[in-house]
Amino acid sequence: MRNFLFSMLAIGSLSVWADQPMPTDPVVVQEQLQTYYFDAARRGDVPMLETFIEAGYSLNTQDEKGYTALILAAYHGHGAAVERLLAAGADACTQDNRGNTALMGAIFKGQVQIARRLLSTDCNPDQRNGAGQTAAMYAGLFKRVELLDALAAKGADLQAQDPLGNTAANLANGEIRMPAPR
Repeated sequence: MRNFLFSMLAIGSLSVWADQPMPTDPVVVQEQLQTYYFDAARRGDVPMLETFIEAGYSLNTQDEKGYTALILAAYHGHGAAVERLLAAGADACTQDNRGNTALMGAIFKGQVQIARRLLSTDCNPDQRNGAGQTAAMYAGLFKRVELLDALAAKGADLQAQDPLGNTAANLANGEIRMPAPR
């Protein structure tokens, strides 16, 4: 059934190959499926994501930047896609290549409702990215102060410091510590 669904997805969606023979190389087919999967997340195309879910596609597949479909859907503000991916078991704690999570992406883009939904997952609210920043620091830096109470309620340490000594509170107040000039 899984192979049948992938075949149907490939046949129905590979319009770029409409005038060419269908690819038979499994690597090419897998790359194309991955492209469709991530494009569906960027567009918030829930029916297409549903096809992948029903086919048993790995929801936590990452692209070359480490983005998952959940990270992309959150970043692009597609609440229904975020909800469907979470309901199907997508891992909200997965980090991209820079260590950012779907929650951090939602905060960065000002997707407050999506950020609130992601806060209800079982992720550590003090999870840090590669720069040592937490979701609360993102909320402070990008003036999403309405999320600071929700993050604190989830257990986030609003006094946690990044490597430069910034906390969510001082970032929210515009007191940003920058690296020393070289």
